[in-house]
Amino acid sequence: MSYHFAHLPGDLAAHQAEFRQQLTALLTDESDWLANLANTASLLSLQLDRINWVGFYLVRGHDLVLGPFIGKPACTRIAWGRGVCGTAAARGETLVVPNVHQFPGHIACDAASSSEIVVPLWAGGQVVGVLDVDSPHMDRFGDDERRYLEEVAGLIAPYAARGRGRS
Repeated sequence: MSYHFAHLPGDLAAHQAEFRQQLTALLTDESDWLANLANTASLLSLQLDRINWVGFYLVRGHDLVLGPFIGKPACTRIAWGRGVCGTAAARGETLVVPNVHQFPGHIACDAASSSEIVVPLWAGGQVVGVLDVDSPHMDRFGDDERRYLEEVAGLIAPYAARGRGRS
């Protein structure tokens, strides 16, 4: 199957249905967790503007370990409860950080990042990973992006759980 993906500038809410259709097509045709996380990161990088990093960290023991991503090389392992990703995972809630330089314990993998959103991936009643998106712009992420990325996290979470050895 061939896909046509284009950057969707402008009103994020206006593009959610198209994105959902594209992501569902990718997930339906492939059951491998790694391929699906990689394609989801790629699709998000094409469709979100003003970002410099998008990807996944997966729970491994008491750490989050780098998964598929698009952007500069990143921190490989993040302790549970540390930085924005570890804090979002430990709390089990989405964190929107308008200015990462003011977040206590922020881990700067890319000095160009100024704001960040991290969405936990829930499967089987527990956090199995996080979806992380960074931007070089202050205050880049709002309620529209939060809702949008929480929906994406809900669609992709079962695949992240498979990457932990679950069915």
